[in-house]
Amino acid sequence: MSDTKEIKVVESPETEVVSEVTEENTGLTKALDTYRKLYEKKGADPLSEKELDNLQKRIDSIESREVVDKIVEHEPVEIPCEKGKITIGPPRLTKFEKARIMGARALQLSLGAPPFIPIPKNARISLDISMEELNQRVIPITIRRVLPNGDFQNIPIDYFEK
Repeated sequence: MSDTKEIKVVESPETEVVSEVTEENTGLTKALDTYRKLYEKKGADPLSEKELDNLQKRIDSIESREVVDKIVEHEPVEIPCEKGKITIGPPRLTKFEKARIMGARALQLSLGAPPFIPIPKNARISLDISMEELNQRVIPITIRRVLPNGDFQNIPIDYFEK
């Protein structure tokens, strides 16, 4: 004899609960409350009706801004240098670019690379030689400046102001 068990399935009617949930950005709400408090503290006197209306308009405009949560794929593109025109960044080398170029060139010189200029008499270390090479713009180097979206511009060192 075999033992068989019978399973009884009881179906209950499902009740669908519909509740309207408004998605509230608590961070935004907190920031706006802080903004309101700071604005109200700015003046020693209580705010007039006109100032309150302006404050409310500012807060409403901030709340109505679109939140970008989808990142669109972007393929980096090279921005060409036309007629020596630099479109990204200042028209001269930044102090960070200068430091990077001089450091790299000083390392090359200390490892035995030939200098591009006659060695100055006042040069004591390879950094002095690389500084003079940079001032004379004889180092064959190109600076790549990159925008936050990935677009870039390759700029020869001759295009920069001295």
